[in-house]
This record gives sequence, structure tokens and C-alpha cells, in this order.
Amino acid sequence: MAYGAEKEAVFLLYAHGGIAISVYILFYLSIFGRDEVKWMFINGLLGLFGIYSQIRWILAVFDKRIEDYPYYVHVVPFLYYVLYTFLLRQAVLDFTNARENPEKRKQVERRYVAVSFAIYAVTWLLW
Repeated sequence: MAYGAEKEAVFLLYAHGGIAISVYILFYLSIFGRDEVKWMFINGLLGLFGIYSQIRWILAVFDKRIEDYPYYVHVVPFLYYVLYTFLLRQAVLDFTNARENPEKRKQVERRYVAVSFAIYAVTWLLW
């Protein structure tokens, strides 16, 4: 919706995206708790480099540039990206059985950050 529609569809983008993102946040709060959701937003702010590089890469696949769109069009896709990477981190913690083990959790989180940063750097450099 954000990158394929006409500029007049921005209202629809915000209406649809705003409702969907609000529902996601409510589910996340009930499933993961307030502290984890707080860290989701902290990590989202810290990961702007990664988010920017990934959106830039995805648009490049379709011969488009992130700079071709006004900043307000990127808000909803950026928020979706934060929400989905939050779920990815939760899955990594569960698949590695690191959630309940503080030492293992710290190691897994460090590796998760390192791998994520490497992927972001590669997509930044290639596109």
C-alpha cells in the first residue's frame, strides 16, 4: 500500500496500518508483557539503520528508491518492520531455549544483534 499506491491513498494507508498496528501492539502487550514491548520500541529506535537499509533494499528490487517517497509514507512500513523483527527475536529466544537461562540469553541476543547488523550492512552496501 505504501509504495505501490498513488499519493491520494496515504489516508487509507494510515487508517489500515494504524488499526492493524494498534491491534498488534495490544496482542503483544497481552502475550509478551509491557517490558518486552518497551524493549521492542527501544530496539526499533536503535535499529533505524537496519530498517532503512532493508526498506531501501526491498524497494530496489522493484526499481524504486526510498527517497522517491515522502517521509510520512514510510511510517507504517517502518512500524510493521519493528513489529515483525520483534517476533523474530522472540522466536530466536524460544528456538534456542535461551529465554529462561540468563547466560545463554545474553549470548543468543549478542549473536542475534551481530547477525542482524551484518545483514543490514550487506544490504546497505549492495543497494
